Amino acid sequence: MAKAVYQGTGRRKSSVARVYLSPGKGDIKVNGRPYENYLSRKSLAILMRKPLELLDAMEAYDIKANVHGGGLSGQAGALQLGIARALLQVNEDYRRTLRGEGLLTRDSRRVERKKYGQPGARKRFQFSKR
Repeated sequence: MAKAVYQGTGRRKSSVARVYLSPGKGDIKVNGRPYENYLSRKSLAILMRKPLELLDAMEAYDIKANVHGGGLSGQAGALQLGIARALLQVNEDYRRTLRGEGLLTRDSRRVERKKYGQPGARKRFQFSKR
C-alpha cells in the first residue's frame, strides 16, 4: 500500500517552495539537506516549523521540500506557507487554527523599485540650497 503524499506550494518575495508531506516520524529535508543545516539562522527554522508546532504535529509527518529563488528569509516564509497548505489537505479542520495565526495568508510584500534621480527606492541624494 502506498503512503499518502500531500502537496502544498508556498511563495514569499521571489521564492517558491514545493512541499511534500507524508505520514512519518518528523524528518524534514529541504533541497535534500536537513532543514537545520539549510536554514542557517535558528529564527528561520522556528518560522518554518510554526504550522507543525501549532498543530502539535512535529513528529507526525515527514516533509520533503524543494525551494528556489530569493534569499533564506523569503525561502523560510515560502516553506511555512507550503507546509500550512499541505496540512490543510491532510485535515480541513486545521483551517481555523492556521487561519487564526495568519499562516494561510500569502505575504504579498515585494521590494519597491528604485526610482530615477535617487540612489534607492526612497532615499534621496543630499539637497544643497547653494
